[in-house]
Amino acid sequence: QVQLVESGGGLVQPGGSLRLSCAASGFNFSRRPMSWYRQGPGKERELVARIGSAGGNIVYAESVKGRFAISRDDAEDTVDLRMNSLRPDDTAVYYCKGEAFFDKGRYYPPQWGQGTQVTVSS
Repeated sequence: QVQLVESGGGLVQPGGSLRLSCAASGFNFSRRPMSWYRQGPGKERELVARIGSAGGNIVYAESVKGRFAISRDDAEDTVDLRMNSLRPDDTAVYYCKGEAFFDKGRYYPPQWGQGTQVTVSS
C-alpha cells in the first residue's frame, strides 16, 4: 500500500517557523523525486520545493527562496520542509508529492499526501 502522510502543520505568528515532515511507505523512496506543493485560499496549487534522488537537483519557488529548505532522509523515508520567516501569504494546505518516474522498467505514478494546514496569522 502506497501512502504519504504529512505532519507538522499548525498555527504560527508572522516571522515564526515550522517544520513539515512527510513519511512515505509502499514505494522506492530513495530513487523517487519528492516535492512539496501548497494551495492557499482561492489560489492555484503551486510547487514550493522539489528534491531529487540522493538530495540533488533542488528547486524552490521564488517566493520561498532563502526562507524554506527541503531535505530528505532516505534512511527514514521522509522528506521535510523547514519554513522560516513565515508570512501570512504562506497560509495554505501543504502537500507532499512523490513525482512520477520510471525505475527498472516500471512506471511509478505520482502520489499525493492528504495535506497539512499551515496558518500564519497574529
